[in-house]
Amino acid sequence: MGNFSSFLLKFDTILQLLYTPTPHFITCGDININYLMESDKKNHLDNLLLPYNLTSIVKFPTSVQNTSVTIIDIIFIDISQFESYTITPIFNGLSDQDAQLLISTDYSHMPKQKSKTIRKINKDTISGFVNKLNNKSWVSIFHIDDVNAMLNSILNTYLRIFYSSFPPQRVISRNNNDNNNNWIPFGIKNHIDIIGNCT
Repeated sequence: MGNFSSFLLKFDTILQLLYTPTPHFITCGDININYLMESDKKNHLDNLLLPYNLTSIVKFPTSVQNTSVTIIDIIFIDISQFESYTITPIFNGLSDQDAQLLISTDYSHMPKQKSKTIRKINKDTISGFVNKLNNKSWVSIFHIDDVNAMLNSILNTYLRIFYSSFPPQRVISRNNNDNNNNWIPFGIKNHIDIIGNCT
């Protein structure tokens, strides 16, 4: 990969033009960043994808050679928008990199049910979140001389931990709520939903 900053800028521009929160938005390719290892490039790309709710789903090596094992061929999807999916490696025998097969069930032919995306926040996920924050080494961040760079690094680290601790999930709305509570003003309904999502 040549100019990484240029790649990020152009990739973000493309995502802004194409992105809509639908079950059919997928981005993939050989991004030449090894997702088996933590790196600045991996963190920058993850942070760029956070606003689009795109997550890497390739968890197995895509290139195995004599002296190296890497995940550089990545598929990113909005996992909250997919009912179910599986991803498996395919040895193609044509290159040093395996292919990936993504299979997703398309429910577009079925009647649409009302759903909403919430984050699972309970005692267990909060405990996991606190443990991740406690176990994170902040030493390298606090050695950054530039205050703005330090703040950005802290926020990026915090957001990565937050999103991994409280992943979004799609839930089906209860029909009786929609039918029987029409008399409740929208503002109050919105507050009820917010309180319900936190329980």
